[in-house]
Amino acid sequence: MLCVSLVSDTLGGNLMNRIMKGKKLVPLAIAAGAMGFSAQVGLTEGNGGLPFGVAQLYFELNDTDGDLGFHGLIDGDAWKSLEIEGPNDLVLLNVWARGSLRRQGMTEIFFESEEPQFSELPPAQFFKRFPQGLYDIEAITLEDEELEATIRISHVISARPGSLKVNGKVIAKNCDVTLPVVSEPVKLTWSKPTKSHPTVGTPNVNVSVQQYQVIGEIAREGQTPDLLIFAVDLPAGATSFEFPEDFTGMADGEMKFEIVTKLRNGNQTAVESCVEIT
Repeated sequence: MLCVSLVSDTLGGNLMNRIMKGKKLVPLAIAAGAMGFSAQVGLTEGNGGLPFGVAQLYFELNDTDGDLGFHGLIDGDAWKSLEIEGPNDLVLLNVWARGSLRRQGMTEIFFESEEPQFSELPPAQFFKRFPQGLYDIEAITLEDEELEATIRISHVISARPGSLKVNGKVIAKNCDVTLPVVSEPVKLTWSKPTKSHPTVGTPNVNVSVQQYQVIGEIAREGQTPDLLIFAVDLPAGATSFEFPEDFTGMADGEMKFEIVTKLRNGNQTAVESCVEIT
């Protein structure tokens, strides 16, 4: 099922946390629907306690900027404490609610690690900090019951999609170079990656794509709102997407776009660039 949204400040979830990092969130006057995301299929295994509604831990590679991050999204019954352990019982995160928040309970937490560029933190060093293996998530509910999940973390990260083009033109390496100039409608095309990234993580093994996410951003200096974001969730078999002209028509020249490839193991690879719309 295709889910599309011109994003407003009411849309939550890990996608919005990721794409809005470092950006001003503004409401949109136009809403084209709602976007939904489910727990990652096959990623979690029960430990014997009560299950979380959502339990995700994964790596994200920005292949354009050259950086890696460790992300997590956890949701379920109300809890007062939560802990994440890596292999060899190494505690990575410990959250304790206090005071009124402890009595009220927490249900959802999303986090992202810092993402220094490879020149500061090479991939090999990053993955030593976060080894492959089983990661345990445990929480204590308000009724003193246990919530548990075990997640198998892999260093297999998708290569970027091949043959990336916009209206048949090869996309720019980033937004700081001469951009392809296109007219509407604006259509992205790509070929499905079948192997893992050749230089980051476990290289050149077969991969299985779960879905794509395509995001468009339009900055409008001096206007309200000053930032418009369009997001779409596409199935694994997709190899193209055409932005609605209702969205691209609001661009005053440049539009930034991003394609995120999400594997069945949860890991994500993002590529981004810009296009000049005439």
